[in-house]
Amino acid sequence: QVQLVESGGGLVQPGGSLRLSCAASGNTASINRMAWYRQAPGKERELVARVLRSGSTDYADSVKGRFTISRDNAKNTVYLQMNSLKPEDTAVYYCTDLYGTWGQGTHVTVSS
Repeated sequence: QVQLVESGGGLVQPGGSLRLSCAASGNTASINRMAWYRQAPGKERELVARVLRSGSTDYADSVKGRFTISRDNAKNTVYLQMNSLKPEDTAVYYCTDLYGTWGQGTHVTVSS
């Protein structure tokens, strides 16, 4: 089994930056793909970005050019660097291995 723990959320002003981290433990050798999702109040959970073990990435159109997903396989950690944040980025952000394991989520609030 794999366990995922997110961190790095918080309150930030529009235009600011945050870096989220997702630390994996357990059977990490089985992890290939990793992804970040988010869920805003009253909305469905949506894919933000994903990364393969090789490092290949793809992003939701709404975050392209502002967010960067990366992974450190040696540390079993996936990151989401979020720049030029907007109020509409406010959500709970979750990481997942795309095989059914999810973290507990970390809150991101973008507000002045």
